[in-house]
Amino acid sequence: MNIGIVCYPTFGGSGVVATELAKVLASKGHKIHVLSYQRPARLDTLDSNISYHEVSINSYPLFEYPPYALALASQMVNLIEFQNLDLLHVHYALPHATSAYLAKQIMAERGISVPVVTTLHGTDITLVGRDPSYKHVVEFSIDKSDGVTAVSEYLKRETYSHFDIKQDIKVIPNFIDLDRFKKSNKSHFKKAICPNGEKVVVHVSNFRKVKRVPEVVSVFAKILEHGIEAKLLLVGDGPDRQKAEQQCRDLGICEHTRFLGKLDEVEEVLSIADLFLIPSGSETFGLAALEAMSCSVPVISSNIGGLPEVNIEGETGYLCDLDDIECMANHAKNILTDDALHLRLSENARRRAELFNQDKVVGSYESFYQEVSKQLVNI
Repeated sequence: MNIGIVCYPTFGGSGVVATELAKVLASKGHKIHVLSYQRPARLDTLDSNISYHEVSINSYPLFEYPPYALALASQMVNLIEFQNLDLLHVHYALPHATSAYLAKQIMAERGISVPVVTTLHGTDITLVGRDPSYKHVVEFSIDKSDGVTAVSEYLKRETYSHFDIKQDIKVIPNFIDLDRFKKSNKSHFKKAICPNGEKVVVHVSNFRKVKRVPEVVSVFAKILEHGIEAKLLLVGDGPDRQKAEQQCRDLGICEHTRFLGKLDEVEEVLSIADLFLIPSGSETFGLAALEAMSCSVPVISSNIGGLPEVNIEGETGYLCDLDDIECMANHAKNILTDDALHLRLSENARRRAELFNQDKVVGSYESFYQEVSKQLVNI
């Protein structure tokens, strides 16, 4: 198929999933056209089946803010017409699904019909979409899509709960590259970080408030109070980094903590991890947790959103109530001091991750594309 994929270029989950989906589809022989206002962070390889198209936005004195949604719709029209797209798959409702509807109407005037699939990822429903300024547009755009998917059962429930949506929503979860995200021998790296054989606790995020990075530092401080020799590796960057650094100073544990910044090859850090912490206040799926589990790392997470669909209580790690520092610290102590427990959780984590392998999940997308395309032909 000739498929257009529209996404944000950021490190957030929707951009990562959309880009990885494009790469796997291309490896299966599909022609993929990625459309965004900037090259996505993970679109870092050359592939003859992938073309990148940048949305150009011209500034005019009339507009205080350039009309990105209109520029995007116009570029979609160009792709559909000149690249002969069979299907347009937009990730994140606003404004991508809205622009896709406009592009589809323009093409209909020219006698060309292209199905539009919209994938809901999270804050487009749980945060941005609920803003009264956008709610009606979100509802309209989702209902006018030819097919709609959500990355978790939790997000599907939230969508129906907060919006008047008549469309069926199919749950297709996020996926993982099991060959990339697997535990590898990085003993030299671990020796450099932990010269005295300390345990390694890891957190990976964009350091937004919702990720609760200062709480990660607080949990780690409790781990040290339990007498466990350990190091905390924080991967990523963002608005709450200064707060986390200050929390580290206030608790007097900076010598045990390292801020590694943004890393592309996060699997190398996960390969030396003994435990992964993700105490998020909102998490539609929990891709970072899945990546850790795929590297055989037990996870301690909040019991928020879609995390319980990924991290299974007592099987791959543990779930705690939001901001329950003691709960997380106590579970961490048990995992880091009980070798048999750690081994069981590690093995289960990898097996759980294998259920989300990319070939299986991308196959679900391919089947959904065919289903949506046939429905449009029969209308």
